[in-house]
Amino acid sequence: MNAPIYLDYAATTPVDSRVADIMSRYLTQDGTFANPASRSHMPGWLAEQAVEGARRQVADLIGADPREIVWTSGATEADNLALIGFMRANRDKGRHLVTSTTEHKAVVDTARVLEAEGFDVTWLTPGRDGRVTPSQLADALRDDTVLISLMAVNNELGSIHDLPALAEVAHAHGAAVHVDAAQGAGKIDLDVATMGIDLMSLSAHKVYGPKGIGALYVRRHPDIRLEALIHGGGHERGMRSGTLPTHQIVGMGEAFGLATRELANDRAHTQALCSRFLDGLGELDGLYRNTDTRVAVPNIVNLAFEDVDGESLLMALRRLAISTGSACNSASVEPSYVLKEIGVPRRRALSSLRFSFGRFTTQDDIDTAVDELRQAVNALRQ
Repeated sequence: MNAPIYLDYAATTPVDSRVADIMSRYLTQDGTFANPASRSHMPGWLAEQAVEGARRQVADLIGADPREIVWTSGATEADNLALIGFMRANRDKGRHLVTSTTEHKAVVDTARVLEAEGFDVTWLTPGRDGRVTPSQLADALRDDTVLISLMAVNNELGSIHDLPALAEVAHAHGAAVHVDAAQGAGKIDLDVATMGIDLMSLSAHKVYGPKGIGALYVRRHPDIRLEALIHGGGHERGMRSGTLPTHQIVGMGEAFGLATRELANDRAHTQALCSRFLDGLGELDGLYRNTDTRVAVPNIVNLAFEDVDGESLLMALRRLAISTGSACNSASVEPSYVLKEIGVPRRRALSSLRFSFGRFTTQDDIDTAVDELRQAVNALRQ
């Protein structure tokens, strides 16, 4: 049986073979396997050198200083460290956090933990396009607001927040800005300095790197202080202890280096795929776009198929690997909370699927997906 056509790049990406090749050099006895914290011998120095080289590659993609990159186990841990670490460290300044109802669960659930600790959280509801406006944010700010957290790109809709405008509002009020950029890195231009970002969560496995490794950008400024969540050894300037996984770190570094060099090509490629996909489905009756493609990345498209159950359609599309929404929420029988929050009716939300394309998706993949979708939708409606 042929492998399914993979159209779920927003859930995870395959590791680029160039990344896997680099990683393999940092695992075995004949490679650079030493602990990068072992500074008393050459193998340890070489491992540390590899880690610092990767730190620069990650920093370069977002316009940061390498010293501002803190390694984590992924964007989920980075979100936890950013929100909990910052709010606890700055509780003497204020106890108010502003975020949105359509953030990734790593932010939503972390904010709820903070609420349980006694912090106040204001939950903003984005518009139909999936974005929070600067005026919405301005209205939510209070004297005790110390942090706002809004994602760069929504993982279910692909909608892009106007980060510079939002950061300008937050900073004028004296609040710091955290951005979950797991879906944005390698897809949109990111420059933390010009955008005014103080904290940014990053993930390797969304950018053709390995799972289990991520990073948090922490702006070097006296006002940006974090309380550590993981203790033991004082690694990463005391913000995140633990022996560094050199092979994963160099994998993330290489993946981000490739993303820096190939961002324009990747974006043009996915734009062409998205246009071909939507054009191919253009004559299908009862098709609704949950994604506002005017303000979204081209690699994520969320569509609803009228009079078709999304789960049934998913089962009928055996040749396609796709999802009904976020992979972190796929066990739920409820419709996507993201679609619910932007006002998509329940019936339509239950008939929705997310399609996401990537570096290795071909035009033939798109054509096959269009044919499969047309046949499956028409069969289910009959």
